[in-house]
Amino acid sequence: MTRIVLGIATSHGPLLNLEGALWEPYSQQIDFKRKNLYDPDGEVHPSYESLAQKYGDRFAELAKPERLNQQAVTAQKALDRLSVALSEAHLDAVVIVGDDQQELFTMANNPALSIFYGNKIVSHVVEAKDSIWQIIHRGYGMDTPRTFEGAPKLAYELIERLVEQGFDVAAAAEVENPQIAGFGHAFGFIVTRLMGEKKIPIVPVLLNTYYPPNQPSPARCFALGQALTNAIESNQDDMRVAVIASGGLSHHVTNEALDRVIMTAIKANDGNRLKQLPVRDLNGGTSEVRCWITTAGACEHLKVVWDEYIPVYRTPAGTGIGLGFACWS
Repeated sequence: MTRIVLGIATSHGPLLNLEGALWEPYSQQIDFKRKNLYDPDGEVHPSYESLAQKYGDRFAELAKPERLNQQAVTAQKALDRLSVALSEAHLDAVVIVGDDQQELFTMANNPALSIFYGNKIVSHVVEAKDSIWQIIHRGYGMDTPRTFEGAPKLAYELIERLVEQGFDVAAAAEVENPQIAGFGHAFGFIVTRLMGEKKIPIVPVLLNTYYPPNQPSPARCFALGQALTNAIESNQDDMRVAVIASGGLSHHVTNEALDRVIMTAIKANDGNRLKQLPVRDLNGGTSEVRCWITTAGACEHLKVVWDEYIPVYRTPAGTGIGLGFACWS
């Protein structure tokens, strides 16, 4: 019987592709120009200047280069630990739950839930605007068309089983032109950074976490995870499978309070708390928390054996990201 033997959740933000010395230059390039910043109170700020008017330099001590450098080291150690867990699990397939940010899909057709059942997963190619983004795109596997091995039989069966359980699944099986559309950062990061030289077939589960109006609710995401477990374990082959959440936690403005609620619920296997997360808090990049909720639902029969949380404040007004890592076994 096929079994889920490992669960992983990891952030995949651009910082994780950069050494610590580049975290501040990245911040200078991005944070002060970003628009529509949601602060931890749910207030939307049209610019960094507006955010700074509210928070001033409250986070200046936390945004110093020496602290960012240490956080970069801690983050890479966490990723190394997840990579080792993947290697030691002796897996036959990996189900990656990630979001799509107009990489494979567009606003012409943006399904709430899709599973790819093709033989070959091909990455979308994005032209880098400078040397920092060249490094970032390489880390995402989006610097050149890269091909990852799919698990078409398992993926096809998961689509069938999820439909039987009441989930309307968009099915995709081909990347026609990676210069136009292909798999993006959520999937390339897992394969490039965590799997490395390990050639494990993957099943991409794509959630529309980011774009209204058809984002699945937290409760629906948790139910999807539970349904994925039922679907995976109904497979009659003798396979060892991992489910991996790619993305999260809070984005653009660090919301440490929200992140810690999520991490606490993950560690406690508190599905009810995850299902009740306010949708208003899951906006922009923070919406990727939906991937964590789905994976928590899939791994509720397992136990979180290790986790790490790093609240990154890149600027005095508090822009940044919550970097989170967890492992179920």
